Amino acid sequence: MAEANDPNIGGILLAAGGSSRLGRPKQLLEFNGKTLIRRAAETLVDSKCDLIVVVLGAEIERSSAELDGLDVAICINENWHSGMSSSIIAGLNSLLETEPTLDAVVITLCDQPHVTSDDINDLIVTYINTESPIVASQYGPTIGVPALFSSEMFTELFQLGGDKGARQLIRENIELAKTVLVEKAAIDIDTLEDLGNLAH
Repeated sequence: MAEANDPNIGGILLAAGGSSRLGRPKQLLEFNGKTLIRRAAETLVDSKCDLIVVVLGAEIERSSAELDGLDVAICINENWHSGMSSSIIAGLNSLLETEPTLDAVVITLCDQPHVTSDDINDLIVTYINTESPIVASQYGPTIGVPALFSSEMFTELFQLGGDKGARQLIRENIELAKTVLVEKAAIDIDTLEDLGNLAH
């Protein structure tokens, strides 16, 4: 949790997709004894984020059960089929309904299981130190999520459409972004082969 003088930071975990490439919702896959959604939610809970929303769509009941006992809000995105942008918008709306004066939001995914709360905190600390509108993770040639967006970027987040997500918004505003090296974020899961490789 943040100190009294620290900015008010929200966390959005995007866990609504049906994972068409994988053939089943990836958020319910297990890695080291925990589902990906549980692992990612715990990571946010253990970070400096003040309030957290998990956006669900596919497999709502099973996904909700994986969040039992965690200090997170659940937001249902009825339009999850339309792409990642609708989940970002739903999550941000949910946070702002609870805390209208939010200073920034961290957007994370379920399929980067090696990302830690320390990595999330590095984004937040960089934001506090630089007041940059965007603080993104860098892994290899990629600059993307997990990423923090300050309130001055909320309008742009609300204008996202279709499968346009946070990474594309970062790319379009790269001159505003600071980066934090998070090499572990390069390991993600899109296919059964990825899952098999992760287990070894």
